[in-house]
Amino acid sequence: MDIDYSYSQAFSQILKIANSTLPLKKILNSIAKSTSKALNVSGCTIMLLSPHKEHLTIIAAFGLSDLYLRKGAINATKSLPEVLEGKIVSVTDITAEDQAQYPEAAKMENIRAILGIPVIQKGEIIGQIRIYSEDARRFSDKDKDFVTNVAHIISIALERSELQQLLMADHKDTVKKHRKLTETPNLPYSSLRPSNFSHPSEEEFAKLLDFYRIEWLYEPRSFPVAWSNNKITEMFTPDFYLPELNLYIELTTLKQSLITEKNRKIRQLKFNYPDINVKLLNKSDYFKLLAKYGYGPLGVTKVKGINRVLFSQTQIQRRVRAIAKCISRDYAGKQLVLVGILKGVVSFMSDLMQHISIPLTTEFMAISYYGSHDGAEPAVKITKDIDTTISGLDVLMIEDIIDTGMTLNYILNYLAAHNPESLRVCTLLDKRVRRLINVPIDYIGFEIPDEFVVGYGLDYHGEYRNLPFIGVLNPEIREEPK
Repeated sequence: MDIDYSYSQAFSQILKIANSTLPLKKILNSIAKSTSKALNVSGCTIMLLSPHKEHLTIIAAFGLSDLYLRKGAINATKSLPEVLEGKIVSVTDITAEDQAQYPEAAKMENIRAILGIPVIQKGEIIGQIRIYSEDARRFSDKDKDFVTNVAHIISIALERSELQQLLMADHKDTVKKHRKLTETPNLPYSSLRPSNFSHPSEEEFAKLLDFYRIEWLYEPRSFPVAWSNNKITEMFTPDFYLPELNLYIELTTLKQSLITEKNRKIRQLKFNYPDINVKLLNKSDYFKLLAKYGYGPLGVTKVKGINRVLFSQTQIQRRVRAIAKCISRDYAGKQLVLVGILKGVVSFMSDLMQHISIPLTTEFMAISYYGSHDGAEPAVKITKDIDTTISGLDVLMIEDIIDTGMTLNYILNYLAAHNPESLRVCTLLDKRVRRLINVPIDYIGFEIPDEFVVGYGLDYHGEYRNLPFIGVLNPEIREEPK
């Protein structure tokens, strides 16, 4: 095996896991995790082919959201079909090469590069292992060698599991049923969206989660909580699972008898599955829960004046980390200065700089507008200048939002006059549809439509800056007098 020392360490750990007595599901998930960390990538999946070799089923994963994992059926003849021929497939940039079966899902997950390697058992391709990177990446021969050897271990683990099942075939039927049901928490999620809900309160809660763009799954898993003579006598199925918070939610009414019974089941669940995070909530409780995690300022209603949430807190933070990673790579070994325009950029710039892994300094400017005629954008006046010289330094202009480009163009010309070594632009939001001046933008968080957005530093008459998400302001609010 031609693998370097770091891969050798990861490979030893994978061999140790594969040779353990853990359930197959945990073994494969641990292999996916160790593989992802060894390659320093965002995620990994292990898939098996359907009997007719038409579709792939994900049986283990690490680092990817539940919504991405359940984005839809994976067509083996359309999604990296060359892997079915036993080939190693490396896609450096799926956005440029148009090879994603679900491009929108890949975009939301910030996936750029994919490596697919077949899992072969007794000379037959039975599945594949895939590696996902947030950056456009050309996987090296050592990367491919390492993952190929991981695929061999997966094949052995699957074959050993099949052998164990054959050896256990003569066990009593009750024992087999008990084993099958008690492993339910390790099985894949059931359905992503229900056709209907059991109670109106569940539908109301789901709509509230959708408003805040919080990922959710409805009744995803059933947990055995009581047994008698090797038979399961009682199951408990929480109403919701929130992947972003790693939290199961059971909703209840104010009827005391129902609350008492559900509390009993939850105590049993926590006792049997101490790693599971579950809460019992009534209507007022779940508003308080959302407020605790930064959704809804008072925890009593949706944010007043917000028509809909455009980007959730989780989506923003994922994208900020991805941009910071690119900046850290591009400016390695350089003298980086971040320059932001107060006040809207504060949230974005403070989060971004925390994730940038190279040394940097920061500068802030403030501007005001004056005069306007013929419908043109008002002229710009700098009310606070940078405090130190940027001559000979690499300057990255940080913007919260760019629309017409006129203000940014003025600021860039002003900074260029200070003779920096380089001058580039990073913006969280790009309202390209309103562009009047074609200013160069090097890093973009999200492209947005021509709508008035607030939150995460963006305001309307000084309000909404403290919202952790970005939302579209109701047009009726903007029509009110100042």
